[in-house]
Amino acid sequence: MTGAVAPSARTKPTLPVDAFPIGNIYRRIQWINPYVPSIVAPVSSTTHSLPVVGIRRGPYLGRMTILCRDCITTYETGTRCPACRSPRKIAHPELFDLTIAHMDCDAFYASVEKRDNPDLADKPVIIGGGRRGVVSTACYVARIKGVKSAMPMFQALKLCPEAVIVKPRMDAYVEASRAIRAMMNDLTPVVEPLSLDEAFMDLSGTARLHGAPPAVMLAKLIKRMKDEVGLTGSIGLSHNKFLAKVASDLDKPRGFSVIGAAETTEFLRPKPVRLIWGIGPVAQENLNKAGIRTFDDLLRWDRRDLHDRFGDMGERLYSLARGEDGRRISVSTPVKGISNETTFHDDTNDPDILDGHIWRMAEKVSARAKAKDIAGRVVTLKLKTSKHKSITRRLSLQTPTQLADTIYRTAKGLYDQTGDLGPYRLLGVGISQLTSAQDADKTHDLLDSDAGKRAKAEEAADSIREKFGQDAIIKGRALR
Repeated sequence: MTGAVAPSARTKPTLPVDAFPIGNIYRRIQWINPYVPSIVAPVSSTTHSLPVVGIRRGPYLGRMTILCRDCITTYETGTRCPACRSPRKIAHPELFDLTIAHMDCDAFYASVEKRDNPDLADKPVIIGGGRRGVVSTACYVARIKGVKSAMPMFQALKLCPEAVIVKPRMDAYVEASRAIRAMMNDLTPVVEPLSLDEAFMDLSGTARLHGAPPAVMLAKLIKRMKDEVGLTGSIGLSHNKFLAKVASDLDKPRGFSVIGAAETTEFLRPKPVRLIWGIGPVAQENLNKAGIRTFDDLLRWDRRDLHDRFGDMGERLYSLARGEDGRRISVSTPVKGISNETTFHDDTNDPDILDGHIWRMAEKVSARAKAKDIAGRVVTLKLKTSKHKSITRRLSLQTPTQLADTIYRTAKGLYDQTGDLGPYRLLGVGISQLTSAQDADKTHDLLDSDAGKRAKAEEAADSIREKFGQDAIIKGRALR
């Protein structure tokens, strides 16, 4: 009988092979992971106790495992893969023991645009619109010049005046995201999407399901993304969500980084606390005032003092400082809302221009809701005046909707009720209190006899666009 002794499928065995002397009798041998030491023992019909008659080392224990990221070959030594001679490799003593991964596409929006337009391949590309807008994302060529997401467009163009500005194409990004999501679901059912271009994965059962450890399957995923979708991504692999997310940012683009359990504390000690997800400028300033700039600084505080100083955040800081994160990967993490907004190049109070923007935003929100098979009970209109005053209006609907027509008419009504408070520099439309699309658009306004006809017309238009492309049908108001 052959078995492997291991405390858990998720933990690395700590006992050396010589810890199991020949001749010893063990009452129970547990085999869980095929990559740890194997013990050979005779079968006994009279007792469950088994005398050990031989020991053999598992294929990956006690040596540095090297994985070629191009041809997915595993080997032990060498600077290049012995099979394909590629230098692209990942080596780590815990490589085949870790199961929590974070995948982040590389400059997703910009990469989709470069894929679809090869003329942009070597050019700096910024996704956004207008000098008054902000950068949605930028390719790595533009990032070298200092362009960052959420940066004002005028500032980005000062840093990179030769950049090509491309307006976002949400339909193309959603389509690419769906394809990549399907690939992740082929690996594991435990996928937690964070946005269109990133997700957590729990690959605990990968070895049993696919006959290969998680690291191997993740390398195959990235190769498949490149071959089938034409997009690249970076992988972070660790023993919890926090560290997997940190790892995925260590070597972008096309990275594959590992943070093992044994190295966690020493890895984190010198790192700045802004590495923690959710630590923004305000939180950073408060931590600086307390003399906390690195994880090493955090380790000098005890739990009670951190809680007294920072409340619930202090508890979180105490755990993360030690590389502890008990959060599970959740398949059903709810989306709070869907919205779209734009900042105008010039302040405007023109009703036709604003009406056109409301319609286009309603279409984008509707498309994203339909792609996710959800609907919203609340429609929100957001405005910002030339004096930076924010105005938000909301209306709860009798039945949830994902129809562009309903979202538009509701948002337009909210705008009409706002009064003359412009000119405006920003406009946004969104839906919230999301629910399943099964409950959507069941009834129509009894005072609007044409609502049902418009809903059927929108469904027909969606079918035509799906078959012939998004530009097959364009409403006149969208051209304003």
